[in-house]
Amino acid sequence: MIDTLPLPGARPSPGPLDGLPRSGRCLVMGIVNVTPDSFSDGGRYADTGRAVRHGLRMAREGADLVDVGGESTRPGAEPTPVEEELSRVVPVVRGLVREGVPVSVDTMHAEVAHAAVKAGACLVNDVSGGLADADMAATVAAAGVPYVVTHWRAPSGEMERHARYRDVVGEVAAELLARVDSLTASGVDPGRVILDPGLGFAKRAGHDWQLLTHLGTLVATGFPVLVGASRKRFIGAALSCLADGTHGPDARDAATAAVSALAAAAGVMCVRVHDVRSSLHAVCMAAAWSGRAPSAA
Repeated sequence: MIDTLPLPGARPSPGPLDGLPRSGRCLVMGIVNVTPDSFSDGGRYADTGRAVRHGLRMAREGADLVDVGGESTRPGAEPTPVEEELSRVVPVVRGLVREGVPVSVDTMHAEVAHAAVKAGACLVNDVSGGLADADMAATVAAAGVPYVVTHWRAPSGEMERHARYRDVVGEVAAELLARVDSLTASGVDPGRVILDPGLGFAKRAGHDWQLLTHLGTLVATGFPVLVGASRKRFIGAALSCLADGTHGPDARDAATAAVSALAAAAGVMCVRVHDVRSSLHAVCMAAAWSGRAPSAA
């Protein structure tokens, strides 16, 4: 596969996304899971005050955005009632925005997206790409905020049965562009769309690595690209060669940072991570490697 040519139907690159930080390098989005059951840090930040403090700590460490989510999307996770998701997410969004932190909301539900944007969130990060809630497109269109469209084939309880591809890179790119066409027809501004290949969502480890090594295919579509690899199972599988056995979720931050550097060097707009500092250092090195780092004083 040649991953440096635009796909048929590729769009021209939009200008800077209104409302998002501009740094001259790949952005780093810190993850705040306000959930009891997320795969890596479920339960640690279920309390509003603790979640806000964690988000503030990420901002001090250099996070460009803090992504607040109230529903686990790990394989096999049970759906969260919208009312419960609202009660988890909105107070944290409000608390972080009050402190001047740029916040995104990680949700598949239009009602949660609407409430979070009203509370000050500047981006909607939807792992279903608008497929889980028919009202999401109209909500995002009315809100006028950047929208992350993730490749998604099925809910968490069913996704692993849909991890079948003949050409994972081509199929993911084509399905994402088809989602953009559908969302655009529903009023979403394509200039506010960000693509996410959906690592781990209806993907096996080999699929994830194929997508990462061919990120240029998505970048060539002209849309900004976000990569969420942090602490995921395919990273743990790659670390299983280590004799010391340290490849559980909490031991994957250095490896995640390596993936962040490679993704940044490939031209992605943003990486979404649990450990901000290590990935921030990594994307700065990628910027220097690519000749995009600021000149030394």
